Amino acid sequence: MARSGDAADEAGSGKAGGAPPKPRDARAERLAAQLKANLKRRKEQARGRAAGEDEAG
Repeated sequence: MARSGDAADEAGSGKAGGAPPKPRDARAERLAAQLKANLKRRKEQARGRAAGEDEAG
């Protein structure tokens, strides 16, 4: 029963303010780069929509 908390600790290892875990292979690195680029693009789109709403209103 002592091991039941181990999985929860691993799942919560990406704590706020901490460094993200290092990718283990080239595929993981490519995926991380794509996710980062996608997040950046989506944030820029959201900012553009918010700015457009401010001008229209």
